[in-house]
Amino acid sequence: MLFFVKPRITVDGHEMPVSGWGRTMLPARPGRHHVHVYVPYFLPPRLGPADATADVYPGRFVELDYKAPVWAFSAGSLGVGPQKYNGVGITLALVAIPFVLLFCLVLLGILMTVFSL
Repeated sequence: MLFFVKPRITVDGHEMPVSGWGRTMLPARPGRHHVHVYVPYFLPPRLGPADATADVYPGRFVELDYKAPVWAFSAGSLGVGPQKYNGVGITLALVAIPFVLLFCLVLLGILMTVFSL
């Protein structure tokens, strides 16, 4: 689903142009900058909000990595270096619970059949 929407990036409160997912180069003057990233969505309206502070030095650039969460209601990850996906545990639990319940019901049905003979 996130393929069809692009992240929104604000630097020091000003929204920056983003062409889509992938590497985005944004000009910034030397100094400390507040970076905020999220993905517009329908529920929640701001999926995976994440914030970071970037110190930009003259003649250098700062590379930040953003990862949208796996679970829509988790925060995103934004920072220097590879980031991890948030919300993996709850997503796996929500997928696994129905299968575990179904397995228990089938097992209960088998046990009731075996012991009623």
